[in-house]
Amino acid sequence: MNARVAAVETLERRIGHSFADRALLERALTHASVGDGAVKVRHNERLEFLGDRVLGLLASERLLALYPEAKEGELSPRLANLVNGKACARVGRRLELGAALRMSGSATKMGVRDNDGALGDAVEALMAAIYIDGGLETARSFFLEAWSEEFARLEEPRAKDAKTRLQEWAMGRRLPVPAYVVVEQTGPDHAPRFIVEVSVKGYETERGEGGSRREAEKAAAMIMLLKQEGQQ
Repeated sequence: MNARVAAVETLERRIGHSFADRALLERALTHASVGDGAVKVRHNERLEFLGDRVLGLLASERLLALYPEAKEGELSPRLANLVNGKACARVGRRLELGAALRMSGSATKMGVRDNDGALGDAVEALMAAIYIDGGLETARSFFLEAWSEEFARLEEPRAKDAKTRLQEWAMGRRLPVPAYVVVEQTGPDHAPRFIVEVSVKGYETERGEGGSRREAEKAAAMIMLLKQEGQQ
């Protein structure tokens, strides 16, 4: 038994569901990089689309049960914290999902197997596969167990990210909100690199780089913040 087969079997035990449709599970675990060669394969992007909706439904349902008096404005940020890419990636790491992923050798060498984007997308695809193969109750059971730590994090005080801090810094000086522009995008679809430029009226622009547009925006915001703090 090779390492990946063993990892898939371990993953099924963690999920608590044995797949009747093995091809469906394989598709959920197949990264888009596998289709880079001449022979095209069915990867997990379409399942990711469905899984995102199933995850949103289950998270919303649970939030309504946990916070029966909360208004929509209180529930929406909690929902965002449960279903965003970072949360899904953390779930993927707790499941040790990376070892079960099927991807190209080049993507593995580039570290994509432990990339937040790849893990988060695979978790959403896996959610869809569980829903299709086992039904909504099976998906709900998996969700409640796999996301238990994410629910525990909901009430923890959260540090503001660089973009939020930069926006507050600008507003405190009665300036327009910072503007972000992608100035360069390189790399294949499964491992892109973005360079983003941030500008605040009256100040020099700064650039940041990251594996997603959001990461690059936060990097640019942090660079501008550090520069302004250093000049104070």
